[in-house]
Amino acid sequence: MRTATLGPDERSAALARMAERELDVLVVGGGVVGAGTALDAATRGLTTGLVEARDWAAGTSSRSSKLIHGGLRYLEMLDFALVREALKERGLLLERLAPHLVKPVTFLYPLQHRGWERFYAGSGVALYDAMSVSSGHGRGLPTHRHLTRKRALRVAPCLKKDALVGALQYYDAQMDDARYVTTIVRTAAAYGADVANRARVTGFLREGERVVGARVRDLEQGGEFEIRARQIVNATGVWTDDTQKLIAERGQFHVRASKGIHLVVPKDRIHSTTGLILRTEKSVLFVIPWGRHWIVGTTDTDWDLDKAHPAASSADIDYLLEHVNSVLAVPLTRDDVQGVYAGLRPLLAGESDATSKLSREHTVAHPVPGLVVVAGGKYTTYRVMAKDAVDEAVHALDRRVAECVTEDVPLVGAEGYKALWNGRARIAQRTGLHVARVEHLLNRYGSMVDEVLELIAADPSLGDPLTGAEDYLRAEVVYAASHEGARHLDDVLTRRTRISIETFDRGTRSAREAAELMAPVLGWDHSQVEKEVERYEKRVEAERESQLQPDDLTADAARLGAPDVQPI
Repeated sequence: MRTATLGPDERSAALARMAERELDVLVVGGGVVGAGTALDAATRGLTTGLVEARDWAAGTSSRSSKLIHGGLRYLEMLDFALVREALKERGLLLERLAPHLVKPVTFLYPLQHRGWERFYAGSGVALYDAMSVSSGHGRGLPTHRHLTRKRALRVAPCLKKDALVGALQYYDAQMDDARYVTTIVRTAAAYGADVANRARVTGFLREGERVVGARVRDLEQGGEFEIRARQIVNATGVWTDDTQKLIAERGQFHVRASKGIHLVVPKDRIHSTTGLILRTEKSVLFVIPWGRHWIVGTTDTDWDLDKAHPAASSADIDYLLEHVNSVLAVPLTRDDVQGVYAGLRPLLAGESDATSKLSREHTVAHPVPGLVVVAGGKYTTYRVMAKDAVDEAVHALDRRVAECVTEDVPLVGAEGYKALWNGRARIAQRTGLHVARVEHLLNRYGSMVDEVLELIAADPSLGDPLTGAEDYLRAEVVYAASHEGARHLDDVLTRRTRISIETFDRGTRSAREAAELMAPVLGWDHSQVEKEVERYEKRVEAERESQLQPDDLTADAARLGAPDVQPI
């Protein structure tokens, strides 16, 4: 059973190895596409490095709708190839690659017109199911159902009686996007990739026209060094154009950022046993089950301000509340909102002014020798994007390289997960944890759960819930720092866990205890603990302030009022 530890010592060793030798492939960008590219390259036998300027999935890849789906709305755009490809990937992730992380989820689509709409929407969902099955990886999900209004209201009593005349119910899948990326990174490391977060590319090395490496600054320990590589893959998402500027070359395409915001509300605020999908005048709106919460999203607006910390404005929040309340019998209010997050979609710039009409298909280019660029796409098809990027890179290597094998490489934690799930009652009895806690751990760590349980065995206090965030154990905070590459408090409260959006205080009650748990692992003294807590509290304060502002400009200015993690 392969695993890999991303602790502080392993990070330092990985940086040292990358600086000592020429790599076959260096991937820049630690989102889902960059992580997937590193895994693809490493599993082809290539010496591979992966660097990320902030934390794994710190950008777009931790701020999505957390869905693994074929993109039902793309059928209406007649983009059959994209939907077919995504449905195949959905099936692979559910059945083979990550059954511990990717789970089925049901959605109800309310029908508002008699006759024609049931036929029209029903035909689309039937085609969706048929394409899933024909992919060879879709038999694990039930097919859609047609519901009468009475039956739909029994499934989703939250709906207004006059908001529907009937409904369709269908299946897709979901995951914790940030946790998923970290797991890909750990899998890549298990297959030999050297990986380091908080390592920023400041420039590229050139020999004539060719790019032969990158200058990288260690933002944790300080110092700048050179990493030489035969091929570099730029997988920086919405930062693609900025990264291209480092080589003073105009890109062959441009990436446009579209902002999407999401609200998180407690489970008891919406009385339903299923998720919802609603039409809006611009796109679609999801109400997505999320543990003891619902995620409501998303918006789709152009964004050309700060990319690192996109801000949700009061207008964004009002937009989502207005649209979801149009069908809810008991409307949501601002007081019901526990968390808010905003992310940026990397869309390929095209002729359409509306970001919702830009292509979600991806593009791979080789703008100069030694540098491959991959951009666009959607989360679900990250593995295909990674394959295409590595295929492009290996064309320039003067030796035979194996074909992509990631379709048959489960992520760490997948192997043995189902057997452990079947034995979860025995694990609960052996460890003294409630079976619900064991299920929570299995669905976050899979067969790596034993590594978390070993921490609890060594220090039983780590088996207690974290103050202010009782869904998580204290051991998970320690494990995030010792095994999952968390370097700062924000990494743990925002990405390794989802405390920052799942609690009304946005994680401030948990911050000090979490920082003190991380301190021994990361070598923090008292002053560093204080600095981490203060910085996190100011971040939350700035986000709350931004969400009171009327528009993007004022929201962006308010969000930037908080100090960022400072480079050394």
